[in-house]
Amino acid sequence: MNGKVAVAWLLLTLFGTPLYAQSPCLECLKEAREELKNCLENAISQEDKKSCQEKKEIRAKTCEDGLCKIERTQDDQKREALQDKK
Repeated sequence: MNGKVAVAWLLLTLFGTPLYAQSPCLECLKEAREELKNCLENAISQEDKKSCQEKKEIRAKTCEDGLCKIERTQDDQKREALQDKK
């Protein structure tokens, strides 16, 4: 799972800036990163920091399983419809 989060973070970093406003999935992942940043700023102990990271991973997984999955399904349907027209 950490690999998926790392890849998602990398993609957001590279391509997210112009796209995030258009994509609920990327917006959700961006919010998860912001929440992590805010949580880490307020964390006192290593346990707090670990808890912040766990919360971020849960939030990112929620994004992936929810909004991102819906977007992928819609994108796949659009691609299939375009291929059928050809």
